[in-house]
Parts: sequence; structure tokens; C-alpha cells
Amino acid sequence: MTNAKKQLLIVTGMSGAGKTVAAHVLEDIGYFVVDNLPPTLLGNFWDLIISSDDFRKVAVVIDLRVKSFYSALLDEVNSLEDNGDVQATIVFLDASNDVLVARYKETRRLPPLANNGRLLDGIVEERQILGPIKNRANYIIDTSQLTPKQLRQKLLDEFTDHQKQPFSIEVMSFGFKYGMPIDADIVMDVRFLPNPFYIAKLRPFTGLDKRVFDYVMDKEETQSFYHKLLDLLETAIPGYIKEGKEKLTVAIGCTGGQHRSVAIAQQLARDLAKNYPVDITHREVSRYIRK
Repeated sequence: MTNAKKQLLIVTGMSGAGKTVAAHVLEDIGYFVVDNLPPTLLGNFWDLIISSDDFRKVAVVIDLRVKSFYSALLDEVNSLEDNGDVQATIVFLDASNDVLVARYKETRRLPPLANNGRLLDGIVEERQILGPIKNRANYIIDTSQLTPKQLRQKLLDEFTDHQKQPFSIEVMSFGFKYGMPIDADIVMDVRFLPNPFYIAKLRPFTGLDKRVFDYVMDKEETQSFYHKLLDLLETAIPGYIKEGKEKLTVAIGCTGGQHRSVAIAQQLARDLAKNYPVDITHREVSRYIRK
């Protein structure tokens, strides 16, 4: 067990301002996230976290679904910080009344405090109750003019560990005869290339063998195709990153996943690794390893 000070991120704010989006983003960047934790349980929850080495970054999402509990939030935060074993950061998500009304009408839901279905009254009452915690917040993010994508990027910019590269590529080879990979973002079919399977001395080996690799990659049609494929990916990848994608899976398929797809995937992984973190998987190769 460790007594080192750990990070606690408390996400709260107006209902409809984006707490669900925030919870998903924080999970994606490595936070252990607990949603809808009653404030009165915050101390007990933190006792469990502080006694474990498994959690370094923790986030709790707290809202006003249980009004009677919420008034205890500031007291619980102050109590934790007085113990000296936690650095609590409060993120308050806000939006204008007009925007919140529009969002609730769009989803056909009501805010937690909307008595008798009076939507605006519920929002106004919630804003009054949340005033003290908003004043205590370390970050106040107004999402009135933000799309979910823009809110995601704002949170990534603020809370991502910038020593960690959030985007990576997996290059996969596979055989169509065994089925297409369902998790691939881009699938390229290379069954039109010359097939080493029909060369008796190459048939037993895979594209990991230099003889097979050279046979595939030295062909003029392979070179023409490969350079166009690499150019396509190098053009598209910055767009994927801009859209917030964290992992791109590029699958290269031939008939059995033994020769052509393996060779192409090997070369593609080498070239893409010059600019991005790359993992490579040869899904079918183990089927062909001679016992």
C-alpha cells in the first residue's frame, strides 16, 4: 500500500451540461471513474482508493439527483484535503439556462428539480444550490457553445498526460478465408498481388521470412500499390487524429493471411512507425508455423 498523494477529480455542475461526456473522456485517458456517487460516501470511497496501489488517477461524477446529499459535498472535500492525502480538483460544467432548456426539450427529459414538470424552475433552483461548489471549483467549463466533440477536446487538452501519446495505430494481417476482422477501421484486399503460395519453395513460409517478403515487395505491381496505400494513409491519419480517434486499426487481407498480407503489413508498420506508435498483429501466422 502507498501513502503517496493521489489525484482526485470531482466532476459536477448543471444537469445537461455534459457530465456524461466528461466521464467517458476521463475513462479514455486513464482515470478510474465512478458516476453518481453520493457526496456523503466520498470519504469512505477515498479510504478504499488510498489503501490500494491500483489507482493513481480517480474521478467521481456527482450531481443533484439526490438533493439532500449534495449539501455535504463541500464539507466532504474539505475533510479529505485536511487529512493531507488527497489533492482534490473540482471541475464544474455549466451552460446557460436557454441552452439547458433546449437540450432538455431535445431529449424530452426533465432536470432533477423540475417539480410538476416546470423545466426552467428546476434549472433555476439547481443553479442556486450549486452556487457554493461553483465558487470553489478549480475549473469552470461553459458548454453552451460547445459540441460534445469540442468538450471532449477541451478536457483532453486539460487533463491528458502529455507524456503519453493518445493516438496509436494497429496494423493487422489476416486471411479472408478465416473471416474479416470486425474491429478494423480500414481493410485493404491484396489478393490481386502475385501469390507466393504457388511457388513451391516459398509455400511453407510466411511473409515474415525474407524470401517471401522480397518476393512480394519486389514486384512492380506491389510497389505501385503500396506507395499509393501509404500516401492514402499518411493523408488520412491526421484527419482521424483531428476527429479525436485514439486508435486506428488497418487490416491487410489476402486469401490465407500467410504471405502477401503479412509482407505488406510488415512494411506498412515500419513506415508508419516513423511518425506514430504502431503495433502489428499477424492474425493467421500461428496457423502456418511448422511444428
